[in-house]
Amino acid sequence: MAQPKQMCDPPKSELCTKTAAELTRLIRSKAVSPVEVVQASLDRIEEVNPVLNCFCFTYPDEALDLARTAEQAVMNGDDLGALHGVPIAIKDFTPTKGKRTTRGSVYFENWVPDFDPVLVQRFQNAGAIMVGKTTTPEFAYSSFTKSVLWGHTVNPWDTSRTTGGSSGGSGAAVASYCVPLAEGTDMGGSVRIPAGLCGIVGHKPSLGRIPMDILNTVFDSISHFGPLARTMEDAALFLRVTEGPSDADIQSQVNPLPLPDPLESDVKGLRIALSPDLGIYKVHDDVLANLHTVAGLLRDRGAQVDEIELGWTTEVVAQWDKLWQVLLAAAFADALDEHRDRMDPAVVAIIEAGLKQDAVSYKRIEDFRTWQWSKLAHVFKTHDALICPTMTMGAPKKDAGDGEFDEIDANGRLCGLDMTSPFNNVPQCPALSVPSGFSDEGLPTGVQIVTHRFDDPMAFRIGAAVEAAMAG
Repeated sequence: MAQPKQMCDPPKSELCTKTAAELTRLIRSKAVSPVEVVQASLDRIEEVNPVLNCFCFTYPDEALDLARTAEQAVMNGDDLGALHGVPIAIKDFTPTKGKRTTRGSVYFENWVPDFDPVLVQRFQNAGAIMVGKTTTPEFAYSSFTKSVLWGHTVNPWDTSRTTGGSSGGSGAAVASYCVPLAEGTDMGGSVRIPAGLCGIVGHKPSLGRIPMDILNTVFDSISHFGPLARTMEDAALFLRVTEGPSDADIQSQVNPLPLPDPLESDVKGLRIALSPDLGIYKVHDDVLANLHTVAGLLRDRGAQVDEIELGWTTEVVAQWDKLWQVLLAAAFADALDEHRDRMDPAVVAIIEAGLKQDAVSYKRIEDFRTWQWSKLAHVFKTHDALICPTMTMGAPKKDAGDGEFDEIDANGRLCGLDMTSPFNNVPQCPALSVPSGFSDEGLPTGVQIVTHRFDDPMAFRIGAAVEAAMAG
């Protein structure tokens, strides 16, 4: 396995290296104060943000006031929430009441929402303290986090590289120890992509596990909230705090399958399907080597891992592209009227492509998704999960762009960057990215664990096993 690059300088405070779960235990036992924890987070942000550009807004005064209130609650013996006093970050795509939410666009440059979505409310109820909002490309459209408003967000492992997108600010914030937990949105991989490129955990939950109420519609079927964390335990903590039904999202799950606490990691007897390239992607050799290492570790722990032919075609990505074009056009086409000249040209092109689609052709995408699901369902008849790479390579240069990764090679393989968007076409299936090692250039790689519809616990069980095996 390749050796990692040297990450950015380690934090000065050990508190920054603690997980959210560790911090909650330390705070509850009065071993540390929420004030100390939040101050350490703010200090770390101040130290690395001028280079990484992972935060577009921070709230030091408010966060410390909330931390002092949290400290008093501990001293009073009050009932404490699951994330009491823990600093978190919220993506700048997600509205926050009374705080600017730009969505990376001049169209929303001065928007101050008057509401908090359910997810943010649940974090507040759990006692989490938002220390800032993280950068995203315009309308969260890209696998590269860069925008006219905020510039480039770069990778903590190599600042000449991208952190991925569109939750790239959140990914960099967690990987660089600014916060233990950050929120992301995932419509085509926007949680899993930065997780894969930054060497952390990222999860696209099954559709509706966390209420999605930040779009104009609650009937969209490719959009998810998800955690970015450094450990499986923290990712599970994120889900437990934010999951569950709400009338704010008619598609929210009434009784999501519970995650065990503590997480299970026994994979003995499980059957896991292995698809190195989903049958369609050109994948770098080092990424494939790390995938096979993970497969070997799972076999060592008693799982049966079988390489399979999935039977998909590159059309799974083309059809997702059409869904994405229409979603952006429906949500943000009005921005073209006044701001076209200041918008990212790639966003403009996506919106215009969406406006050109006719209703019948768009509806027929469901026919293709049905075919795609039938192929995956066939795998799940005999296997508990499917594993594949998260990304085809380590993080590319920050100045690259999505358009450089859409060619078909002479062998009919897609020279893509991410391997995530096909699983937004089958949104009821959870998709979890966990670290799988490092590329030949010393950059993080990830493995993606996809499970049967609504079975997030199985994804976490296998993810916990991979995490434990990789740790030694």
